[in-house]
Amino acid sequence: MLSSPARGRSDVLELRDADFDYLAPEQETLLVKFYAPWCGHCKKLAPEFESAASRLKGTVTLAKVDCTSNTETCKHYGVTGYPTLKIFRNGQESSSYDGPRSSDGIVNYMKKQAGPDSVPLQSEHDLENFINNYDASLVGFFSGIDSSQLAEFLKGASLMRESFRLAHTTDLQLGNKYGVTYESVLLFRPPRLSSKFEESVVHHRGSMSITGLRRFIRDNIFGLCPHLTKENKDSFKKRDLLTAYYDLDYLRNAKGSNYWRNRVLKVASKFSSQGLLYSVANRNDFMEELEDEFGLGPSDGAELPFVTIRTRTGNKYTMREEFTRDGKSLESFLEDYFAGRLKRYVKSEPVPAKNIGAVKVVVADTFEEIVNDQEKDVLIEFYAPWCGHCKKLEPKFTELGEQLYSDPNIVIAKMDATANDVPQGYDVQGFPAIYFAAAGRKNEPKRYEGTREVKDFISFLKREASKPLVLNGVKEEL
Repeated sequence: MLSSPARGRSDVLELRDADFDYLAPEQETLLVKFYAPWCGHCKKLAPEFESAASRLKGTVTLAKVDCTSNTETCKHYGVTGYPTLKIFRNGQESSSYDGPRSSDGIVNYMKKQAGPDSVPLQSEHDLENFINNYDASLVGFFSGIDSSQLAEFLKGASLMRESFRLAHTTDLQLGNKYGVTYESVLLFRPPRLSSKFEESVVHHRGSMSITGLRRFIRDNIFGLCPHLTKENKDSFKKRDLLTAYYDLDYLRNAKGSNYWRNRVLKVASKFSSQGLLYSVANRNDFMEELEDEFGLGPSDGAELPFVTIRTRTGNKYTMREEFTRDGKSLESFLEDYFAGRLKRYVKSEPVPAKNIGAVKVVVADTFEEIVNDQEKDVLIEFYAPWCGHCKKLEPKFTELGEQLYSDPNIVIAKMDATANDVPQGYDVQGFPAIYFAAAGRKNEPKRYEGTREVKDFISFLKREASKPLVLNGVKEEL
C-alpha cells in the first residue's frame, strides 16, 4: 500500500519515490524543491518556500522532495546539489527554476508560469484588466488565429514567459484606443509608474521574430526610471545605473513613492542620451548593501533620497549633497559625473600607521601605491577575517614574506576583502583568493591556483617574477 503524500499544516506538497510519478502529473504547473535536511541553503529557503506556497495556493502548487530518503527520484532528475528547484508541467520536467529565492520573488515568478504562455484576450475588459498590473505587459494584436505573425509571437512567448507578462488578441479593434491599425505588439508600462516624462505605451515597429521581440523588450521594458527591487536587480548589472533610495512603497503609498521618482525623472530626461540608466528603490530593502558598499548608516539622511551611481565596471559614486526638492542638486551631481569631476567612492579601512611587517597590509586607499607599483612584483592574498582556510594560510604566508623580505623587487601582501573594495580585474568570490601582479603588467593580474605551501609559492614566483628572487638575503641564479 502506497503512503499518502504529507501536507500536514504546510501548503508544500511532500513527494516521495513512491508517489512522485502519479501525483506530479495531477498538477498543471508544479515547482519542486529537491533538498537535503542538513543543507544550510535549504534551511534558509524553507520559510520563503512555505510562504510562497500559501500565497500561490490554487494557482501553482509547490512541492518538495527529500533527496536523502528519495534517491531514485532525485537521481532520475539529475539532482547533484541542494537546493535544486525545477518546474514541471503536467508531470513533465519543463525547466530549471532560476528565479529569486524570496517569497515575493517566487510568487511573482511562478504566477507568470501558470496558465498559457500568452493570455488570450477576448474583450476590451480583458485587455484593461491585463494591463492594469503591478508589472509591465506585452500585448500582441493580430488579425486572426491563423496569422503568421501570431505564430511568431507565440513562439517568442513560450521562451519569454518566465520573465515577462504576455497576452494576445485576434481582434484588432481592441487596440483602437491605443492607435493600433495593423498587426502589432505594444508594451504597456505599469500604471503605477505612469508619468508625463515618457510614454505609457510603446509600439514595436520591428520584426515579430524572437530576436526582434527580445530586442524590443530589452530596449523598452524598464523605461527611463524603473523600480529597482531585489528580484530584478541582476537585470541591471551590465548597465551604468543611478539609484535613488528612499521610503518607496507602491503598495501602500504610490503617490508618495512617485513624488521623488518624478523629480529623478525630470532631471534624468535632460541626460537621457548619455548612457546612464536611472532607478528608484526602497531604502530598507537595500539597507545592508548600502551600509556595506557605501558606508550609509540607518539614520543618515533618512528623510531624503540617498543617490548612488554604480557603473558596469564596478566604479561607485555617491551624491553627498542633500537631495533638493527642485532637483538642482541632482542635476549638478550628474553634470559633475558626466564631466568626470566626481571622485569615486571607495570603501577602505584606515591606512595602517606602521606597515613594516613581512606581509604588507593593503587597504583600498593604498592599493594603487602598493600593488600597482609598476616597479615591483606583488603577490597578494584577499582574505576574510572569519575564513578558516585564510587562518590556516597566515603562518605560511608570513614565512614566505620573511624569506623574501630582503628582496627589493617583490612584495608579499594581504587585504581584507570584506572591509575594502576589491579593484576591477580581481575576481574574488571565495577566500582566500591569491593573485600575482607583475611589474609593468598591472592590468593583467594572474590568479594563483597552486597548493598553498611555502615551497609551492616560491616555485611559482621563480617562474613568474620579473627578476631573480632574493631568498633569505641570497640572490637566486637564473
